[in-house]
Amino acid sequence: MKHLFNITALFFLTIAATAQTPYQKGMQKAFDMWKAGEAQEAGNLFERIAQAEPDNWLPPFYAAQVLVFDSFSEKDENKLVPQLKKAQDLVNDAKAISKDNAEILVLEAQLLTAWIVFDGQKYGMKYSGKVSELYNKANQLAPDNPRVVLGKAEWDMGAAKWFGKSTEPYCKDIKRAIELFATFTPQGEFHPKGGLEHAQEVLAQNCK
Repeated sequence: MKHLFNITALFFLTIAATAQTPYQKGMQKAFDMWKAGEAQEAGNLFERIAQAEPDNWLPPFYAAQVLVFDSFSEKDENKLVPQLKKAQDLVNDAKAISKDNAEILVLEAQLLTAWIVFDGQKYGMKYSGKVSELYNKANQLAPDNPRVVLGKAEWDMGAAKWFGKSTEPYCKDIKRAIELFATFTPQGEFHPKGGLEHAQEVLAQNCK
């Protein structure tokens, strides 16, 4: 009887695996590549999926996210500038598909932050106000989204450090973000859900 149950379970698992759509297979492959350290390949695949799924904001969102995350460690301005400009184009594509989307607003804020991290003297005054505006709007749209709470708190902490002020007032927001991660449910398959580990790192580094 147990043997029959195992065969039946394997059968249904096989059916579920083969029932995936090309979109699902492509997205999963892109995530697997990204996780394996093949960021550029993953980004290229997300872009190809975006071309095949013109009404879906997730592929251009992730294609942009790959570029944005990678840009924080890029020191060559000749590489950074076209990389972030491409990311902005992809963010604009995602925004055109899904308006007033808090996840996209957070990503755009991170994109502008990457410019500031690269050269605060050059880009700080230009983008700081816009970053705050994006986080405030995202917070109005989705105040219980852990990535929104985390992103806004981390930005506020960075601003406090810049002006020589204490980051302690924002520790409660980081802790709240961690609590929200425990109960947050993504709206659908492949919707953003990460960030908990980063929140824990921010808490450990900035809060006693």
